[in-house]
Amino acid sequence: MRDAPTAVALPGAARNLLVLYQSLTLEGVPVAVSGTVSIPRGRPPEGGWPLITWTHGTTGISPACAPSLDVPGGTEHYYLGPSRERLDGLVRLGYAVVFSDFQGLGVTGGSIHPFLQGEAEARGALDIMRAARQIDRDIGESYAVMGHSEGGQAALFTAQFGPSYVPELSLLGTVAFAPASDMAGRIQGLTSTAEPSGALVYAMYFLQSVASNHSDIDLRRILTPQALDHLPQTQRECVSPTLAAGYWATAIPRDQFIAGADLASVMQLALANDPGRVRISAPVFIMQGSADVTVPPGGTDLVASSMCANGNELLYSVLPGADHESVVQQGNEAAIAWVQARFQRLAATSNCSAGAPRQ
Repeated sequence: MRDAPTAVALPGAARNLLVLYQSLTLEGVPVAVSGTVSIPRGRPPEGGWPLITWTHGTTGISPACAPSLDVPGGTEHYYLGPSRERLDGLVRLGYAVVFSDFQGLGVTGGSIHPFLQGEAEARGALDIMRAARQIDRDIGESYAVMGHSEGGQAALFTAQFGPSYVPELSLLGTVAFAPASDMAGRIQGLTSTAEPSGALVYAMYFLQSVASNHSDIDLRRILTPQALDHLPQTQRECVSPTLAAGYWATAIPRDQFIAGADLASVMQLALANDPGRVRISAPVFIMQGSADVTVPPGGTDLVASSMCANGNELLYSVLPGADHESVVQQGNEAAIAWVQARFQRLAATSNCSAGAPRQ
């Protein structure tokens, strides 16, 4: 543990700490995970500082792409910098904020980042709260989860597993901006897509993720030799340069998959990690941009409908004109107000009764 670098610190916090803490892989093996802890100024309220665990969007699968390693001018700073500005607003309101890098990011020599594997992401986001409370006993037991994109999916799984994984803590609510979903549909579609697509990079991340901890998935039986030869680019670079230049920026998706490859195991895992299947014991607020092309609104509509059918208490809002990044900025004020209401123990509103809910 040491003071966090200025680039990743929240200016409004009394203390910003770079931490290395222990979590568990899906196989139950201890794993070191890095992240940051930000503690508010002043005196904590009765019961301790309210706690928020933030789950971040995709930065890549290389350890060097960890948010805690971000610097001005870094390839993902355009995204991580504004994220921290919004989190700084929360710490100024008196919330302790923890920000996990997730397993496989920031720590070299370990397993690959379990991209879009919900339970593994959740463990990182939950164990950093335990670490924070060991560091500062003024951090309370009540928490909310907030996240965007990959982190939106992770936030929903964090909320599902939280009550059983960290039973000593009390989940009050979850905000998910544009949660990633339908990886099964995306991969299946890519096998016949004849034009370059950014979705291919995320599919390659997911395939490597599940192959790393599921022995029945052999990428040599799924991907062409050409695709296999270029996977190291996705392991070396962060997401923005991989999307912008090099092989994967112009690759034809259907040419990366062996014709007739058995994708059954991959599809099964993709479906198991789809956020529409979660059951969460506390209220949920999902926001989606109508102009989002990275996480299309139709997919999030289906997530919301499925969550409602599963009995979740959900408020779903589509923000007109917002894209994948601006949905967080445009929805920030509503998200903060909603989180504050949860910590005030006010009743939450759900629009599940509308069928396929929108607001």
